[in-house]
Amino acid sequence: MNFRIGHGYDVHALTESESLWLGGIKIEHEKGTVAHSDGDVLIHAICDAMLGALALGDIGKHFPDTDNDYKNIDSKILLKKCNRLINENGYQVVNLDSTICAQRPKLRNHIDSMRKVIAEIMGIGIEQVSVKATTSEKLGFVGREEGMEAHAIILIEKTA
Repeated sequence: MNFRIGHGYDVHALTESESLWLGGIKIEHEKGTVAHSDGDVLIHAICDAMLGALALGDIGKHFPDTDNDYKNIDSKILLKKCNRLINENGYQVVNLDSTICAQRPKLRNHIDSMRKVIAEIMGIGIEQVSVKATTSEKLGFVGREEGMEAHAIILIEKTA
């Protein structure tokens, strides 16, 4: 197969006692994500998409929350490891499309910084990385600001 596609999804609860990391950048907000790692819901969804494209399982299989090596780990490290797996398996990323669903904070002013960080880690151009943000129109756990979620779709291409 020359092309493969993967879909990733992640969700984390929000609390006032944690930091908020999204797309590899820290965002000032009164709430942050609850997680074993740094809780970067966007990078976690991207990792799941990458692993899914290779049919290698999910982020929990590769970086289990029962392993203290991953306690409070910077999710950018996980993204680097997933990107290495893409390359080691003879593929390269064609493009990434992702969406963060959060009622607050407003993320528009952070999108380009997230795209830049993600593109640099993956060794691709920023034009190959799409990050979008939306609300849930105050519906469900996202709307009640109890948590946030992210979706990612990735297209990879065989290099050899």
